[in-house]
This record gives sequence, structure tokens and C-alpha cells, in this order.
Amino acid sequence: MTSDTQRLGVNIDHVATVRNARGGAYPDPVQAALLAVEAGADGITAHLREDRRHIRDADIAALKRSLSVPLNFEMAATDEMVAIALATRPHAACLVPEKREERTTEGGLDIVSGRESLAPRIRSLAGAGIRVSLFVEPEPAVMEAARALGAPVVELHTGRYCEAALEDDAARTAHELARLRHAAEHGAGLGLEIHAGHGLTRDSVGPVAALPQIRELNIGHALIADAIFVGLARAVQDMRAAMDRARRP
Repeated sequence: MTSDTQRLGVNIDHVATVRNARGGAYPDPVQAALLAVEAGADGITAHLREDRRHIRDADIAALKRSLSVPLNFEMAATDEMVAIALATRPHAACLVPEKREERTTEGGLDIVSGRESLAPRIRSLAGAGIRVSLFVEPEPAVMEAARALGAPVVELHTGRYCEAALEDDAARTAHELARLRHAAEHGAGLGLEIHAGHGLTRDSVGPVAALPQIRELNIGHALIADAIFVGLARAVQDMRAAMDRARRP
């Protein structure tokens, strides 16, 4: 991989969702993660939610033991999750907002008003050698707040762009893509590493993957959904190919 190659992080949360629907041990998220890596994933993402609705504590520990690629531990900014991260020592910890009643993450973390509670947790994780990223809305002021907090990475929330693309709303899609572009440019100019994710599919990934400042995309639901029809390895390979096409001059 060259320095210009965009990384693909595969989120395996919804393999655990299927497993938990029957209460057994199959399908195994770790097996899915290893298959995704074999198919070309550059890293694995897993979100340990407070209610353990999909990924469980044992999954995080098993992923850390089994993976040869970076583990990106998505987590709420709580004392419980910080303690688990410090015990597990993943490559990265992505701090995300979390509400029990939501089906999935609905927006970016409020790092402006939440600065006082976030700062000590970011310092604690960074002090343990864990690379901290913040899942945030694509706004220049948010990029500045992230830099002030000392987080080296931001992950731009692409959900609103994906919703507009799915609804075939050309004007809103263009607006949301412009927001992503401006935030990526501003954040990179401040020295932040820019990632992006949430809701991306093979149909919508191209314009986001084409943004040169974005170094990594984290994608989960669409890959697991596509895997129902073509298998996980093929789904990862197809997404990787779509990203690579978008990066070509």
C-alpha cells in the first residue's frame, strides 16, 4: 500500500447482530473479521455499545488476540469504555455519541460543548498509546475543536450525504458532499488525519472516496448486507474496487 492509497476499515458489528438474534455463537464476528482482512480490509472496526446489542466484551478481546491488522474500537466517551479500551489496548479508539434508543449512530459527537468531559478521556487513551479519533459532523469549527482537544484523527459523519444520495436528491447530495469536502480540507490543513464513514454503499462511496484528504473509510452495514447475496469476501473486494476507481486521476 502506498501513502496515497485510501484504507478500508470493515465494521463487523452486524455479524454480531445476526449471531445475537438466535443467542448462539454463530456467525462468529472474529471469523468474519479474518475473512474481511483476507479479502483486502486494511483494518477492522467494532463498536462495543453500552447495551451490548451486537458486539460483546469477549468479541473485543478475541479480535485483539486474532487480528494482524489494526483494531478500531468504537466507543462512547464513558469511564466504563475507557477502562475497557485501556485493558484491551486497540490500535485506535473512535469516540462516538451513543443513545440507547437509537437504531444506529445518528450524528457526530458534540465535541464543542462536551470538551470538559472529553479532554481527560482523550488524554488517558492517548497516554496508553491508543490513537484517538472523534466521530464528528463535517464542519470547520468542529475540526478546530478536535485539534484543540489534541485528537490526531477525525472521522467525518457521512450519514446525511448518504441519505440524500439514497433519496436521489441531487441538490441536497451536492450540498452534503460540499460540507464533507470543506471539512476535510480544513481539518487536513490543521494537521488532522481525516477519515469518514456511516451509511456508505458501493453506489454512494465514490464521491467521498475521491476526496483526496480522506485517508480511511469505515464501512459496515452495506458490506454485511451485500454479503447476503455475494459473500463477504466479494463484498469487501467490490467496495475496495469502487474506492480505488474513485481515487484514480
